[in-house]
Amino acid sequence: MSETINMADFNKLDIRVGKIVKAEEFPKARKPSYKLWIDLGELGIKKSSAQITRFYKTEELIDKYVLAVVNFPPKYIADFTSEVLILGAVMEGGGCVLIGPDRPVETGSQVS
Repeated sequence: MSETINMADFNKLDIRVGKIVKAEEFPKARKPSYKLWIDLGELGIKKSSAQITRFYKTEELIDKYVLAVVNFPPKYIADFTSEVLILGAVMEGGGCVLIGPDRPVETGSQVS
């Protein structure tokens, strides 16, 4: 179990709804990954590197809604800058399944 945090700690996270608008293979990454471009509404298009190749193909990611933490510092992976962290559930045996709203919502909406 993880360390217990309070609501003030949770509120430091800025989690937003985004929609994937572009996805590419990322062969330069050490672990199998994709490069993603995510529309976050008023925040614009942000990039993310995601290790989700086990359960998704690039073409099925387009227009998929995801949740993203938008206030972490950028992370440099090979020749790519990952600006946001998309959220997913880690599966037993490896791989990650994306988490998103169960119906279309406005991109950039905050999660609470």
